Amino acid sequence: MQQQIDRFLASLASKKGKKGKENTVAAYHNDLGQFFAYVHDRRRDGTPTTWSDISTNDIIDYVLDLKQREYAAASIARKIAAIKSFFHYLMDTQIVSDDPSKPITTPAVLKAPPQIMDQATVELLLAAPAQGSHPKALRDSALLELLYATGMRTSEIAALNINDVSLQAHIVWCERYDKDTRAIHLSERAANALATYLADGRPHLTSIRAKNEALFVNHRGQRLTRQGLWLIVKSYAEQIGMTADVTPHVLRSSSATHRLASGTADMVSEVQNALGHASRATTLIYAGLTAQRAAENDQQGGNS
Repeated sequence: MQQQIDRFLASLASKKGKKGKENTVAAYHNDLGQFFAYVHDRRRDGTPTTWSDISTNDIIDYVLDLKQREYAAASIARKIAAIKSFFHYLMDTQIVSDDPSKPITTPAVLKAPPQIMDQATVELLLAAPAQGSHPKALRDSALLELLYATGMRTSEIAALNINDVSLQAHIVWCERYDKDTRAIHLSERAANALATYLADGRPHLTSIRAKNEALFVNHRGQRLTRQGLWLIVKSYAEQIGMTADVTPHVLRSSSATHRLASGTADMVSEVQNALGHASRATTLIYAGLTAQRAAENDQQGGNS
């Protein structure tokens, strides 16, 4: 029975074009190994000799055991997915004639709502680099303003080149991983911060002879990495005394939530474009956070 698991994992590893394939194979290796150990040692009807011996009740018993051991819903969902994928393989290779995993449903996994900062805290964070006038401070000010004004992903901002920004038109062009390009509007503050950085900050961080097209560069004049960008946000969050874990994604979430507070249909479309969401429903999650905060503020006002 272990041989079938090994062959399935080898088949999975050999498939081309699977994003995150290595992580999936590693996870399935652990999940199927755990399932095999359960049915081999703890199955009610004794140790099975083939995978055809496994019934739907065996899988249900295993899932119930996971729940009793207080596994998270996300972990259980992944383990069920591994079992289903494995039995699909066994069906395709005609090792089993019936799929016992077919009736098993995957538990719903509730995602935690995005973390957001209030407007006053955001303003403190954006103002933090202004305490310095050196090139890195000008870069950091432009970086934070762009993060909050657009809500772009860390990878997207790190990939920006100088030619991707039009200060005159207040536009930044963002190329996605699928090569689609979208134009995102820049606020006056973000455009001004970028203009100052390009004029007085970036020239001191990189050499013209280096021909580096990156918009944001580190102290060595090389393109700023996602990790470097994350560390910049973290350092200014600590500087203003924030104890919560503030990441670029928190600024992205805060940007969407604050902009959607206007409640107009046009704003939803604009934020969806800025965030690069394929689905409008994903963007509306942030509208729900806006409504939730408004209700909480009303309740606090009524109790005061």
